[in-house]
Amino acid sequence: MHQPDDANALLALARLYMQCQYTCMTLLRLDKENDLATVMMADLSFRRNDYETAMFHFQELLTRRPDYFAALARLVEVMRRTGHLEKVPDYLEKAEKASQRGTTEPGLAFCKALYEWYSSNPNGALKYFNQARRDPEWGQRAIYHMINICLNPDNMTIGGETFEAMEDLADTDVKNSQEMALRTADKLLQELKPKPGDQTISHQLLTNFLLLASKNKGNMERALQEFTNIASSETYKDHVGAICGMATAYMLLKQTPRARNQLKRVAKNTWNFEDAEYLERCWLLLADIYIQSGKYDLAQDVIQRILQHNRSCGKAHEYAGFIHEKESSYKDAAENYEMSWRFSRHSNPVIGFKLAFNYLKAKRYVDAIDVCHQVMEKFPDYPKIRKDILDKARSQLKL
Repeated sequence: MHQPDDANALLALARLYMQCQYTCMTLLRLDKENDLATVMMADLSFRRNDYETAMFHFQELLTRRPDYFAALARLVEVMRRTGHLEKVPDYLEKAEKASQRGTTEPGLAFCKALYEWYSSNPNGALKYFNQARRDPEWGQRAIYHMINICLNPDNMTIGGETFEAMEDLADTDVKNSQEMALRTADKLLQELKPKPGDQTISHQLLTNFLLLASKNKGNMERALQEFTNIASSETYKDHVGAICGMATAYMLLKQTPRARNQLKRVAKNTWNFEDAEYLERCWLLLADIYIQSGKYDLAQDVIQRILQHNRSCGKAHEYAGFIHEKESSYKDAAENYEMSWRFSRHSNPVIGFKLAFNYLKAKRYVDAIDVCHQVMEKFPDYPKIRKDILDKARSQLKL
């Protein structure tokens, strides 16, 4: 244990934040329209998990300068974490009108891509990220996102077993699509030009997550060794990305106890923006393991921790719905599946089916019928929903 050093570092960081905040407040008193000070105030609030204050400052700035794309990208992130993604298109539209370059503006394309990705539209996100890919300011970040989308376009819990075991991956078209995505990810990795330090580690992590995505046992074992090597160094021994990689590898290699031990290391980590994506993946995987073990209370604790920092996390809502459904609490299950269905923008028929089923069990027959129609309109060949849910809900209404 080295608590004194950690405490001193945190204290120094807190003092630095206070100094920055005081400086920004002073600047804003002198000039209420100081863009840089407004961005810094918003960013400080965001990093302290004060999303409402961050949103206020970003919105204030974007009212003055709709095409301030660095602020707009941050606002998309804030809207995601507060569960208000439906408000984003209005800001994107205003930014496009204000931009001199219009639809060819790389910053706008990047912001549009973030919105599409967070709204469960990976193809739309890839299209827009690709438009920003060659830009010196936005290109590297766009490529990182493109690689992550190619590695996991459906935002599954890689290594998890609660839902993924139900997926039918034998379809030839699905396999061909996955192989193409992995080839694309490999090419994009070669385009990255990481700077020494954290960017190098990020590149190494993505390289090894690509090995895991291949589902080849030799590749997975190699990736596990590389993740372990990273985590064995003094500098990166607590790196959340390396821990996520090790845990995912252990799950794919059917070594659940070792995966759980790794994930427990970050179960109580303080949220921070730099580790946010890997932390969420770790917490989702830990929740999955607890569900598989029947430890629903522990799983719910982890799920609530995720939703505290990302209310738009459809997978967390799906896990919560699954637990309530298993406990025959169909009303509560439906509420969680409603959120998952909403945040996926009705793009996942599995969620639609689960929502309609729980509406049926909760005797909300009209709602069940409405969701069945939504699913069948977008996915006319989706199996069993007419027979198992729609017809039953209609017959109940006639009683």
